[in-house]
Amino acid sequence: MRAASYDRFGGPEVLTVGERPDPPVGPDTVLVRVRATSVNPVDWKVREGYLQGAFPHHLPIIPGWDVAGVVEAVGPAVRTGLRVGDEVWGYVRRDDVHAGTAAELVPAPERTVALKPEGLSFEEAASVPLAGLTAYQALTEALQVGPGDRVLVHAASGGVGQLAVQVAVALGAEVVGTASARHHDLVRSLGASVVLDHAEGPVSEQLADHGGPVDAVLDLVGGDALADAPAQVKDPSRIATVTDADVVAGFGGRYVFVRPDRDGLDALADLVEQGRLRVTVARTFPLEQIADAHRLSEEGSPGGKIAITV
Repeated sequence: MRAASYDRFGGPEVLTVGERPDPPVGPDTVLVRVRATSVNPVDWKVREGYLQGAFPHHLPIIPGWDVAGVVEAVGPAVRTGLRVGDEVWGYVRRDDVHAGTAAELVPAPERTVALKPEGLSFEEAASVPLAGLTAYQALTEALQVGPGDRVLVHAASGGVGQLAVQVAVALGAEVVGTASARHHDLVRSLGASVVLDHAEGPVSEQLADHGGPVDAVLDLVGGDALADAPAQVKDPSRIATVTDADVVAGFGGRYVFVRPDRDGLDALADLVEQGRLRVTVARTFPLEQIADAHRLSEEGSPGGKIAITV
């Protein structure tokens, strides 16, 4: 099969595209013929070697965590009802880092994939699972957002933030987002009632003109935004972050580390089919240009997700 991979840690230049051995089909594994994947910030952080303390790494590494494609084979112990020919999407994370999704064939544990929403292209579908599950798990589990809540979403124009705004609105919440000025209209179009800019000063102070502290904060930025979070929220236990576990624990809040979840994928698919969740793909690259896709992700703020066609 054709795949992207790297055999040493470093910058985007370590990525190459070439032939790799076809993967086996495990007993509880679905083999997916990949049509698209996407690039998330975690991809280049792994490539740089920053996460070696979090997972076992086995070089050479095929990058990627998101997948959208067609089921090519089904292991004999699979019990999820998936069949050859089904179009699926998923967040394919194992307990080590080695066989990712930037490849023509991906052996996906059955817990990591579900039927793809019919209304999304493969590129759009591949842009959702990691980011969408992060948003969904943070809002429904860590923050327990419900009708009537006011929720502050930091970095609301980013890949996770855009989906978080829409999921929060679907849960019945009023959303306050933060974003740079050029993305304010985008964030409002997703359902946020108020959009603030970090460049205009501490968000906690800006909230004084917009109803005061909120009921829950989802931090996707860290740094000053997270340090200011206790002053942004009525109860610091309703702060969730994806950036700094130690800092948020000191507030009594929650650190969110996304996990594969078929039920969560199905919930996101329902929102897509109801027209309540849309996906913004900022750029699409062919697999051969995955190094350029990584560079764009590292630059930050592309205005949406970065998809890779395979």
